Amino acid sequence: VSNVFVPIVCVLALGTALWWGLGYESARTVHQFLAQWLWPAHLAGTALSAAFIGATAVLIIACPCAMGLAVPTAVMVATGRGAEHGLLIKGGEALQRTEALDVIVLDKTGTITEGRPALVGVQALGRDETRLLSLVASLERRSEHPLAEAIVEAARERRVPLLEPEGFEAVPGKGVRGQVDGHRLLAGTARYLAEEGVPVEPAGAALEAVTGRAETPVVVAVDGVVAGVLAVADPVRPTSAEAVAGLRALGLDVVMLTGDDRRTAEAVARRVGIERVVAQVLPDRKLAEVQALQAGGRVVAMVGDGINDAPALAGADVGIAIGSGTDVAIESSDITLMQGDLRGVVRVVRLCRRTMRVIRENLFWAFIYNVIGIPVAAGVLYPVFGLLLTPTMAAAAMAVSSVSVVSNSLRLRRAG
Repeated sequence: VSNVFVPIVCVLALGTALWWGLGYESARTVHQFLAQWLWPAHLAGTALSAAFIGATAVLIIACPCAMGLAVPTAVMVATGRGAEHGLLIKGGEALQRTEALDVIVLDKTGTITEGRPALVGVQALGRDETRLLSLVASLERRSEHPLAEAIVEAARERRVPLLEPEGFEAVPGKGVRGQVDGHRLLAGTARYLAEEGVPVEPAGAALEAVTGRAETPVVVAVDGVVAGVLAVADPVRPTSAEAVAGLRALGLDVVMLTGDDRRTAEAVARRVGIERVVAQVLPDRKLAEVQALQAGGRVVAMVGDGINDAPALAGADVGIAIGSGTDVAIESSDITLMQGDLRGVVRVVRLCRRTMRVIRENLFWAFIYNVIGIPVAAGVLYPVFGLLLTPTMAAAAMAVSSVSVVSNSLRLRRAG
């Protein structure tokens, strides 16, 4: 705007000076003729003074203060209002992109759910449950995955003895492997065990029961034979269903993206009202799923909390991190929800949309003010209406336009 606006105003000011300098007598004649019946005012002074006053008035009234204030005042008020609601918005670019969203991608664990998984069941196949839990917990104690922590914590609460594992290896998004007390162990998804050549059919009924209850199954194999299924439950946040309904009411498509078993993911999705589920996604594929949506022309927001979500948060048009999540997720995001409540996503979308509406109103009135004010300051109305702005009056009008823009931006303080 400045590249175009400033030269045009300078040309208009010069043109005003020339117009008054060369047409001074003509303007006085026309106005004095009409003033005999309409207006008693007259133009006093010389052509030089009229030219100088007109050009100065144009430069003053065209001062782009209102245009310069239109965006930053609205952004400042909006980010402040967001902070009051626990929504940390990193600047105006995030506001603008959020207003254009049409798809919200939600991670499951720690986002839709509480992120506090707990072991709720152990079903052993042909062996003692306590012994199975001891073997699995001994292996999982080397893992940093939330499901592993839930299994180890349950073993400690039940005073199950834990042994030292050997040859531990974590396979991201699939499970873990290693040796405990001379036994080769695999623990993870049914797909992972199948890929390792372990038939999982004997655990089919247990898997169906666990996933039907929206719990996450951890399938265990001992020495190449499926030995049981551990059920880990992560409670759905009480506000998740309300948040999903609010997002859909705003015209947004909601997608769940998770590495969990499809049946578990679909059960959780039904509870919160999500229709589209992308399940069994490996951590390094989350970004690819977001990019696939973007390739289809969608404007995508990713909402997550974990290290595995960080690439997708950074690659989405808008990354929204749960404040209770990892530091790397928060650092990769554009917006942080400090309260960990998904309803904050609804609030931030509403706030961004309202902010962009206020910015457009500010810019509209700032431009309209100049479109109307510059010709009046130049004196085009003087010959007929006797209306001529002095530089003092132009300065007052310019100040009023700035105040109006700031006042309009301050309306965002009442945004919910």
